[in-house]
Amino acid sequence: MNKLIVKRISTIGLLVMLLAAGVLGGNYLKEHPGSIFTLTESDTSQQEKFDDYVNQLFRHEITGNTISMHYTLKNPENYGIDKYQVTYGELNQESHDASVAAMENVEAALEGFSKKKLDISRQLTYDILKEETEVELSGKEFYYHQEPLRSSTGIQTELPVLLAEYSFYREKDVQDYLKLLEEMPEYFHQILLFEMEKANRGMFMAEFAAEDIISQCKNFIADPDQNYLLSTFSDKIEAMEGLSQEQKQSYEEQNRKAVSEQVIPAYEMLIQGLEKLKKSGKNQQGLCYLENGVEYYEYLLKTTTGSDWTVEEMQKATEEQRAEDMTIAAKLLAEHPDLLSQTVSYGFAQQDPGTILTELQEKMKKDFPAPPDTSFTVKYVHPSLEEFMAPAFYLAVPIDDISQNSIYINNANHYQKLKLYTTLAHEGFPGHLYQNIMERSQGFPPIRSILGTSGYSEGWATYVEMISYSYAELDRALATLLQKDQSALLSLYATADLGIHHDGWSFQDMAEFFGRYQIRDEETLTEVYQLIVEEPAHYLKYYIGYLEFLRLKENAKKLYGEQYSDNQFHEALMKMGPARFSTLNQYLPEYYDSKP
Repeated sequence: MNKLIVKRISTIGLLVMLLAAGVLGGNYLKEHPGSIFTLTESDTSQQEKFDDYVNQLFRHEITGNTISMHYTLKNPENYGIDKYQVTYGELNQESHDASVAAMENVEAALEGFSKKKLDISRQLTYDILKEETEVELSGKEFYYHQEPLRSSTGIQTELPVLLAEYSFYREKDVQDYLKLLEEMPEYFHQILLFEMEKANRGMFMAEFAAEDIISQCKNFIADPDQNYLLSTFSDKIEAMEGLSQEQKQSYEEQNRKAVSEQVIPAYEMLIQGLEKLKKSGKNQQGLCYLENGVEYYEYLLKTTTGSDWTVEEMQKATEEQRAEDMTIAAKLLAEHPDLLSQTVSYGFAQQDPGTILTELQEKMKKDFPAPPDTSFTVKYVHPSLEEFMAPAFYLAVPIDDISQNSIYINNANHYQKLKLYTTLAHEGFPGHLYQNIMERSQGFPPIRSILGTSGYSEGWATYVEMISYSYAELDRALATLLQKDQSALLSLYATADLGIHHDGWSFQDMAEFFGRYQIRDEETLTEVYQLIVEEPAHYLKYYIGYLEFLRLKENAKKLYGEQYSDNQFHEALMKMGPARFSTLNQYLPEYYDSKP
């Protein structure tokens, strides 16, 4: 997910600010007079200047993409945003160059502040902004290495969900939404021109990736009269208050026309363009086979995972964790000879999502600070997108309204036994939903909502997913074995990602690696190989992020000894919010020791 200018070097991201945190802007200490972080009178002007700068930067960046702004702010006028252009953003070399220049301006502007005169919370914001800007500027030469169309997380699959969930708080939202539909052909045209230029440079995607995306697009528009952007719009417009029936009917007609004359043709144009380009890809393997591909992959690892580890350090940490997990699993199997058969025969009757989420909220209390009150709705991925969407996902709420949260479940995943339970822990409590509403309650300046890495958010969700095995009402040995099995499996994907994109593994290389762990089904391995080729670093944001949280916990335990508690550790993480892991480790003592 792209974020801010430091994540908009590509100018292609739609999902930019969905895993964000923050509250209304302004002077933190004035709004939170009981803050533990105090200032001297002589430093006040430096604090205010910094607040003014980051709030101005936030307003500039958040208005660059209307979908991102809408998902981040329910009431943009409360943030000084009264007028804005309805846009997806631009995808061209000029816009890319402008983004690079803007990042360089941020670097220069930060040099104008005296960090030591800022309080701890502002120092943290300063460091996060500075470090993410530096990381993204290191990738400024990789414009054509990027890929906006990806099989699992590409624009073509995620944009329909974002439009379907586009909330109508007021009539202006309806008008913005309809304008976005009208703009879709031009936006998709820009994407297609980008793909054509990639093809001219010998950097177009693998043929199987193009086939996947073409298939996804065809599925989405297969039945235009029943497209789910029609039914979701009808439900939302009917529920709106303050509109007459005539107005609602007029907007319904406008939506139907826009879907028919703008959305469907935009997807048809993308299909036709990709059909012409699909055989132009010269590389069917990892990024390392592209010119400067290794360098791009190393940059991608930094920006995706939030980790400063080298590739070699990631490989080593992954191998060590896998060895530890498998050692524990082997010991359990030696002590409990019937345990292996139980992994197949055990029963887990609870499959109601609402009941599971309620149970998780209760069981997590001993390990995590209590969240603010909120509500959630469990929804299901539309059948036209089931084949291509993630098994489940959470859509973050605006930073100024945490009351309505949505978790999507993909029925194509065929959840059985414990899998739904741990998935809902990942997406809900104490995963993404919990993380987001906790961060939004911390009093962060709004700029923090568009900073952070997917390695932080997905690493956290994976970390707590592993904890959730202990919450399930299963025999402890069985629950531990299942958790170690899942962790080890994720480690295999992580190693394969690094092997394919950095070390040049072929399909056969990967198959031999998985074969060492008795995974040999060729159809399954082909799907894994192709997904990793299409989505470089995808698995690493989960697994390396997870390992980084484990290392943070180890460091906290060493630092605090008998005074350590999981609850206090997790509270410190929520107080700090999304950041690169080196930054979290640096600031952990300041926040772990702080008292409310």
